[in-house]
Order: sequence, then C-alpha cells, then structure tokens
Amino acid sequence: MEVSVTINGDSHSHDVEPRTLLVHYIRDVVGLTGTNIGCDTSSCGACTIHVNGESVKSCTMLAVQADGQDLLTIEGLADGDVLHPMQESFRQCHALQCGYCTPGMVMAAVSLLDENPDPTEREVRIGLEGNLCRCTGYHNIVKAVLHCAEASS
Repeated sequence: MEVSVTINGDSHSHDVEPRTLLVHYIRDVVGLTGTNIGCDTSSCGACTIHVNGESVKSCTMLAVQADGQDLLTIEGLADGDVLHPMQESFRQCHALQCGYCTPGMVMAAVSLLDENPDPTEREVRIGLEGNLCRCTGYHNIVKAVLHCAEASS
C-alpha cells in the first residue's frame, strides 16, 4: 500500500506492506533511527513520536494508519544545531544514562508540557508513566521536565 507522510517537515512516499508498524517504517524505510524499538507491545515508550502534535507509541500504529499525517520524531525536535528546550533540559539535568529511552521520553515530555505547561512533580511522574527507563530511577528525568517547564514560564 502507498503511504505518504510528512516527517519532520519532509514529505515521504513509499509502498509498504499493510502490516508494517509505523516504528519500522520510520527506522527501516525512511532511515530515521532516533526512534527506538523497545518492546513492540507499547509497554516501554521508546518509540514515542508525535502524530499531528499528539504523543503516540509508534509500535502500536501501522504505517498505513499514518497516511496523510504529520509526524515529528526526535530528529526533528531540534532547530538545526540548537537543541529543543526539553533536550537541553535533559542535557543540563543529566536525565539519561544509557540513553535508549531518551528519545521517547523527550517526545512524551514535550507532549506533556504542551498539555500542562506548569505541572507538579506528581503530574510529571503520572504523565510519563507510559515510558520506562531501566537505568536512572526517573529522578533526573522528572527534574529535567520541571526545569524545562520553569524555564518556559
């Protein structure tokens, strides 16, 4: 089936198998490997992207379902060499260790602040509960999201 999407402002059109998951389309067909595959069951959130501005786990969506949609991946978040404020907050607050969850965590955090620009610590923890980190214990991730929210207000 033909799929036409906009990813990070660029148009892409490809013929794909109807059963191709969006995460595999992004990584294997388009070649954007910042979106990670963690579980293929929507449990970890490593594959989180934005579809029309909404946070989506791309392992739970077929590429054909994204036809005609506007997608944003971690590669499109920065403005050239200038990091997005959330990326910069993750850097400043040391909100990563191995980094595997970081792209999905950053994308989920951006979506969280779009919906709630001034969250409490508890709201950040609840808002990110669909994204798993196996390394950090979440303290610095929460700190980074709150730092970004504070800096943006």
